Amino acid sequence: MMVDQSWFQRGKQVALASMVGASMLTGCQEAKKKEVARPNIVILMSDNQCYNHLGCYGDPVVKTPTIDKLATEGIRFTHAFCSAPSCTPARASMLTGQDIWRLDEGANLWGTLPKKYEVYPDILEKAGYLVGYEGKGWGPGEVDASGRDRNPGGDQYESFEEFYNEREKGQPFCYWFSSRDPHRPFRRNGGKKAGIKLEDIKVPAYLPDTKEVRKDIADYYAEIEHFDGEVAGFVELLKEMGQWDNTLLIVCSDNGWQMPRGLANLYDFGTRVPLIVHMPKRFQGGRDIDDFVSLNDLAPTFLELAGLPIPDYMNAKSLNTILASNKSGVIEKERNFIITGRERHAFVRQNGAGYGGRALQTNDFLLIHNYDYNNWPAGDPPLFGDVDAHMLQYPCGAKMYMLEHKDDEKVKPLFELAFGKRPEYELYDLKKDPEQMVNVAQDANYKQQFDALKKQMNDYLAKTGDPRINGGELKWEGAPYYAEKDKHPRPSRTSIDKLGLEEEYSYVKEK
Repeated sequence: MMVDQSWFQRGKQVALASMVGASMLTGCQEAKKKEVARPNIVILMSDNQCYNHLGCYGDPVVKTPTIDKLATEGIRFTHAFCSAPSCTPARASMLTGQDIWRLDEGANLWGTLPKKYEVYPDILEKAGYLVGYEGKGWGPGEVDASGRDRNPGGDQYESFEEFYNEREKGQPFCYWFSSRDPHRPFRRNGGKKAGIKLEDIKVPAYLPDTKEVRKDIADYYAEIEHFDGEVAGFVELLKEMGQWDNTLLIVCSDNGWQMPRGLANLYDFGTRVPLIVHMPKRFQGGRDIDDFVSLNDLAPTFLELAGLPIPDYMNAKSLNTILASNKSGVIEKERNFIITGRERHAFVRQNGAGYGGRALQTNDFLLIHNYDYNNWPAGDPPLFGDVDAHMLQYPCGAKMYMLEHKDDEKVKPLFELAFGKRPEYELYDLKKDPEQMVNVAQDANYKQQFDALKKQMNDYLAKTGDPRINGGELKWEGAPYYAEKDKHPRPSRTSIDKLGLEEEYSYVKEK
């Protein structure tokens, strides 16, 4: 993408118009200063990483020195979430600044994001920014079906150097690096090669504490350490290019980890992500922020920092007040909850049926409403494809162990939590039960909290136009799924032999 020489004038006009609207007293000289100060934006995103698996988030095993240093120098958000525990909708929400239920087919994995939903890279580009991405960007999904002529993330590049070479002198830029790590399949024996000791790993209560599971987590940790190395490479490049001081650097993940009860689930382990914002020359670092925030909030944040108006349709809220503060803890008291959702993740039920849900989380409670509670939340047995590996086509230690030992006395209750059917409502007391193991939705002692949280969630969903509440068309139901091979999964030979599976399964009725 070559940017013509008019980029500077276009950016100048947009920035000036925004500032005049904000204050009639702003002089030309001050407007010019703000225009020049428009920051570069670089997002470094891991793929499927739970929030607490970094040294700076308290994990004593995984080694992430570069990210830890950025957190020390920058701003660490302790309660950051994605809009959905699924790659495609989570990324769509981040790009549009909207909740997934406002994006029609954009709420699904392997779907599309209709062109009518404007994305922040396009807005920034019109204002003079050079925009681009590397890796997955928005997806996985089908761009052509949306009516767009490129990925919603912008033009794709093979490297940051290639992208930077297209920059005109003085031009601000917005670059999104989407790593493949720690997405499955993990590198074979990655944990062993990284020197990670199995005995040091703390296995969460919702997974069996076995050597197989520990090895799986160790391999996952090794992927995160590789991502930390990628972050280090970008830090070095930005410094070499003289762009370090004027770059807003974001380190985050798109959603939670690929373990049972993680990805594709509305528990903490599927929706809560790390989020670090680094620009100490502009925003005071060394701070921990406890406000509940979303990746959706990044879109209006970027636009505001670029001196651009935030479109009315973006129902997310800019983080700029938080960033500009010099305080830690809670900055905006109204940010005391988050609401997330999910629709169809993988094509893992007959005829592509989804598993719709919404969740409200506060410091004290997590409430989940499962709309399709008669379906299997983890996908139809025996593959349970919403728990990766979705077709059992590659090694997945924790999932395989639980499937092999699902009738063992110690494993059975954990298997039921991860793979079994669930009630319409789930409620967890996070102070007593931080790993969300005991559903108290039917406990009379929690009726007052349940009723209040249910009303709070439904009021928000109604206000933000969720058709599940307002009675509109559920456009994500029956929408095309653009990975045809998933509809007829073929497990690996190892999975077939160990679990007694068939050679092939089908999730669609033959015509």
